[in-house]
Amino acid sequence: MEAFLELLRIMEELRKKCPWDREQTHESLRKYLIEEAYEVLDAIGSKDDEKLKEELGDLLLQVVFHSQIAKERGAFDMEDVIKGLNKKLIERHPHVFGCESPEEVLKKWEERKAKERDSVLDGVPKSLPALMRSQKLQDRASLVGFDFERIEQVFEKLEEEVQELRQALEKGEEKELEHELGDILTAVVELARFLRLDAEIALQKANDRFERRFRYMEKKAKEMGKDLKYMSLEEMDRLWLESKEFDYKEGL
Repeated sequence: MEAFLELLRIMEELRKKCPWDREQTHESLRKYLIEEAYEVLDAIGSKDDEKLKEELGDLLLQVVFHSQIAKERGAFDMEDVIKGLNKKLIERHPHVFGCESPEEVLKKWEERKAKERDSVLDGVPKSLPALMRSQKLQDRASLVGFDFERIEQVFEKLEEEVQELRQALEKGEEKELEHELGDILTAVVELARFLRLDAEIALQKANDRFERRFRYMEKKAKEMGKDLKYMSLEEMDRLWLESKEFDYKEGL
């Protein structure tokens, strides 16, 4: 507790005496909040406790920073944030702080959240990564039955959207191409939901695989005394297949 109070004191001092900290607003800090959250995710993926500890501290700094700015505006302070969180945790966990059964807890939770929303889609942040937001929106819509019944229907929808993109490609209109590509991505997210997978995590892992394999290609090309830029597509394809085989051997 003493360390936390010291953090609040330091943040207040920085807002008074540091030119950069003094200039910041809720809006200017938005990108840092997102960056720090993703760095926490990277630390979790690395299974490095020291790195996770550091990144959680950086993320906490953002919460403290925003709370200090709000305090200066007379809106709320860090204590208000914590009190609100305490109240929410207790209200949402009556099975811990009360005596309801798990079934009663779930029912009351759904009823309470429904009363708080004008729409079943309320509360899904627009600032989420697009893939993650798509999955959350679809999850919410499914709560009222707006969903496919069988995975075959999802595949049919995906094929339909691909065909519509092909037709848009023939017309060559950028706006329509963007529209149809968005529909394909939405259908892919729907497929992820039916497979009980997280589309955002699946794509993150795919990105990691691509980066790892491409770096392998660069390394091998350098060992051969070549530059990827000047290699043929056939040569690069061979290195790509080699990188995949290396992954399989390493169990990646």
